[in-house]
Amino acid sequence: MTADIDKTVGTPAAGPETIKAIPVRHYGRYVTAVIAIAILVAIIYAFGQGKINWHAVPDYFFDDRIMTGVGKTLLLTVLSMLIGIVGGIVLAVMRLSKNPVTSSISWFYIWFFRGTPVLVQLFLWFNLGLVFEYINLGPIYKDYWSDFMTPLLTALLGLGLNEAAYMAEICRAGLLAVDEGQTEAAHALGMSHGKTLRRIVIPQAMRVIVPPTGNEVINMLKTTSLVAAVQYPELFRYAQDIGQNSGAPVEMYFLAAAWYLIMTSVLSVGQYYIERYYARGSSRQLPPTPLQKVKANLLSLGRPRGAMGA
Repeated sequence: MTADIDKTVGTPAAGPETIKAIPVRHYGRYVTAVIAIAILVAIIYAFGQGKINWHAVPDYFFDDRIMTGVGKTLLLTVLSMLIGIVGGIVLAVMRLSKNPVTSSISWFYIWFFRGTPVLVQLFLWFNLGLVFEYINLGPIYKDYWSDFMTPLLTALLGLGLNEAAYMAEICRAGLLAVDEGQTEAAHALGMSHGKTLRRIVIPQAMRVIVPPTGNEVINMLKTTSLVAAVQYPELFRYAQDIGQNSGAPVEMYFLAAAWYLIMTSVLSVGQYYIERYYARGSSRQLPPTPLQKVKANLLSLGRPRGAMGA
């Protein structure tokens, strides 16, 4: 880097040397930015010229059916993730068990549910009535399979049990990240295996488990759109119905996409603060909040690029 150095000669009380850095121009960045903006303008222009009734999007944005679909999508996401998290913790503990039977069962479960598409699993649960006419739980419950396996139950089993396989691997990675010496020390103090997990291992493993779990929640929110195939009315299904009745199917797909973006954005912010909470104690300085990042970027704009102060 070429620099101009100003020196004061013969003056004992002169201050330290000041280096004035010459900013380096990155022409490749400008070319890339121009190309990206040109592509973006071309896409906007193409959609602007298309036969799209954009007024239909705000007209139905807060429609009662759409809001009902948003509520059912969030409910399905929460319930499916609860099934997945609880099942994942159980499967992770089974996988780490020294008992070969429980370890093998957990391995087979994870292998099967991770190896088959979730849409296939949904159709499998939905059509089991073709194989089993009745469901018989003895004196507790007995009914026709078609009446028992409702669209909501199908959605919960298909999404929740599939998610448990992925959460099992996430939880297993978090448990293995905790040093074994802490488990041995807890056992030496007389703590049981279950109490050691609850008090020592799991709280420390949360720093490893929370970030990918947040991603799984966001992914689950989007995956709920698949349950429209098994007749469960959620956001995407309601948008489809409105699009068919109003003659604006593409516009309703844009509307559904907008609502998914809103919900995933809110969940992303929540995920950030949860990660920040569990990062306490693992580092001396907590990661900056989004507002702090924006403030730091604004302050950096006023500084000369590459300047080096004394």
